[in-house]
Amino acid sequence: MKVVIINKSDCTGGAAVVSMRLMEALRDAGVDARMLVAEKLSVSPYVEVADSRARIRSAFMAERLKIFMANGMNRQTLFRIDTASDGLPLWRHPRVREADVICLGWVNQGMLSFQGLRRLVETGKPVVWTMHDMWNLTGICHHAGDCRRFAGRCGDCPLLGDKRSPDDLSAQVWRKKKELYGFHGIKFVAVSRWLREKAALSSLLSDSLPVVIPNPFPLETITGTERMSSDGRICILMGAARLDDPVKGLPILAEATRVLADEYPEEAARIRLVTFGEVKDPASLGNFGIAHHHLGRIDGSLALARTYSEADMVVSSSLYETLPGTLVEAQAYGCVPVGFDRGGQSDIIDDGSTGILVEFGKTPREAACNLAEGLIRGIRLSDDPDVRRRMRWSVEERFSSVAVAKRYISLFESLL
Repeated sequence: MKVVIINKSDCTGGAAVVSMRLMEALRDAGVDARMLVAEKLSVSPYVEVADSRARIRSAFMAERLKIFMANGMNRQTLFRIDTASDGLPLWRHPRVREADVICLGWVNQGMLSFQGLRRLVETGKPVVWTMHDMWNLTGICHHAGDCRRFAGRCGDCPLLGDKRSPDDLSAQVWRKKKELYGFHGIKFVAVSRWLREKAALSSLLSDSLPVVIPNPFPLETITGTERMSSDGRICILMGAARLDDPVKGLPILAEATRVLADEYPEEAARIRLVTFGEVKDPASLGNFGIAHHHLGRIDGSLALARTYSEADMVVSSSLYETLPGTLVEAQAYGCVPVGFDRGGQSDIIDDGSTGILVEFGKTPREAACNLAEGLIRGIRLSDDPDVRRRMRWSVEERFSSVAVAKRYISLFESLL
């Protein structure tokens, strides 16, 4: 079986990392899987750049310019919106022509246009589209937040500011998606139950619900979960590609640490918060109520493994997440994960057994108080001698590369 996986990048961003892992998992299972990307950063011989640099840049710039004009020239939302107005002619690519199955990942920012998507469907080959966020079920956004317009026909999009209207860009792109999905040649995969539930609420996918297959995790690369010796302090880790992305909820975590200092002073005195990832605003790291150290960007699996091995817990304060990989990594490395129950976290964590799930609440302050309490619960859970065994078993059963590859292969075979 030959499978081509199409994704914007092979390394940059969560979707790129898990798409690369999926390719490797399929290859390990005997499938001739390869990737087409617009940005290649790995040295894998099975990853190819999809087109010339000039054509890739032209498609990217053309789509951004159209969005910039449609959103009132607002730079703040420029990369929170995608429209698939421009893309590469991938239906002509030799890897697509020879493939038995076309597997799409994150294909925005000039990778594929609606015309290109339709031409891929018209090849007659099975097209499996893995949903890494909400873009497939909304008009133009990747995460709808508290907006529920995707249950209708979008329009009046909050991301368009003064340019919003009943027939704005979000409504126009919604119609194009509706037309594309009407070809019935696409099988959607949601990476979490939460994302499938959102699809069930949407006007675009409620009649063709995705199957749920989680992202793969290369558990075989982790040989043990022994903790490194420490100074007796409790190390809590938080990381992201961009740590101060508003979606990551860093201000809520900062407030939670201040709650810890005020209401749990003995525990707070023992806690050390370690963060990693890029930061655009250094001032966002200056308001913690407990000891804090920022590592910056971490490159390489060995450096990442050492970072996890020195931690006792991993916290996610994200406002919403499709399937937060840091929490899966936490369990695999023996760190107790703590996060809000606002996305795919419940696919990862069994509350009180393999981690802590926290109710967000009605306000950011309430969320911070709940998160602080969740961290205290996490400290107590980390003292359970069986918790690391339970977490390891959970990752093996749900997210191991072998298990996920089997589920994808079964899906591919059912479509051929």
